[in-house]
Amino acid sequence: MEYVKAESGRGIRGWLQERLPLQSWQEFIRKKEIPIHRHTIWYYFGGMTLFLFFVQVGTGMLLLLYYRPSPEQAFESVQFIMTEVRFGWLIRSIHSWSANLMIATLFIHMFSVFLLKAYRPPRELTWMTGVLLLFLALAFGFSGYLLPWNELAYFATKVGSDIAGDVPLIGGFLLRFLRGGDDVTGATLTRFFGFHVAILPALTTIILGLHLLLVQVLGMSVPVGMPPPQRKMKFVPHFLLRDLLGWLIAVAVLAALAAIYPWELGEKADPFAPAPAGIRPEWYYLFMFQTLKYIPSHVLFMEGETVGVVAFMLGAIFWLFVPFLDRKSAQEKRSPLFTAIGIIVIAYMAVMTLLALAPWRSEP
Repeated sequence: MEYVKAESGRGIRGWLQERLPLQSWQEFIRKKEIPIHRHTIWYYFGGMTLFLFFVQVGTGMLLLLYYRPSPEQAFESVQFIMTEVRFGWLIRSIHSWSANLMIATLFIHMFSVFLLKAYRPPRELTWMTGVLLLFLALAFGFSGYLLPWNELAYFATKVGSDIAGDVPLIGGFLLRFLRGGDDVTGATLTRFFGFHVAILPALTTIILGLHLLLVQVLGMSVPVGMPPPQRKMKFVPHFLLRDLLGWLIAVAVLAALAAIYPWELGEKADPFAPAPAGIRPEWYYLFMFQTLKYIPSHVLFMEGETVGVVAFMLGAIFWLFVPFLDRKSAQEKRSPLFTAIGIIVIAYMAVMTLLALAPWRSEP
């Protein structure tokens, strides 16, 4: 955006206009338009994911005022938040529910972008930064799961970090790096707390800023094969007001979920106790968890879990570089092969997740 020196005005607005390109930004926003077609509804999931991320940041900062990241105090501090702090139970429940809803909307946003081929040139970097944000969101979920230091989180983290140890060549290093030692201990809790409130937010801020900048500069993509839409709507106020309506609905859903299904704390973790039956990760890891259960203990000369981990790593790399592999979409042609890949991935994740949930629900 070209800097346009503003005419001096009075008050704070005039003071800012003399120092910042406010008029250029206002002109950019005023001209920004959103194409209207039968797939326009999918555009709203990006804004919804961003809103839920801000809910995460706000509620996380409130929880941080009382949380203590040590094995002796972590569980008790969360218990204190839920029982003694005014509306503490509500803030914690909204934090937990919004985390899950954010990942759900993030998956919907990602698959809608994939199936609409919105990753094609010149939006390759927009796609790649979006996929990196998905990986960061999953890392947020994994690191935050342990922080209450309850029984379920402790043993689920043990299982999850064991899987990280199956990464070829660097598995041992990665396992000790995540745990801060050979086992899940207080060092792991402190380390996960650092990941959750410092390292991951810093990385997310950088990549999210780049992602949003690319979205604003390049605009919204129109699906392949669709003629340029004849109708458009102004981003401000029409699209933004629709976004705000969706965010208000999200607040109502979060409040209802937190009030009707408050997030449970469970029992305090006891490293010397046997692992309870039915230990499993959060729902967004279940498709990987269930896949690893189906792989034989040994495949040729490799351990089964190592084969599974390598397969998922290759899948993640493929997903990251899809814009450079789908050459037909890059030429504005339909690419049924990649559409089929997207549908198969969605179906696979859904089936594996349901298979992982089914036996759990039947347990007494």
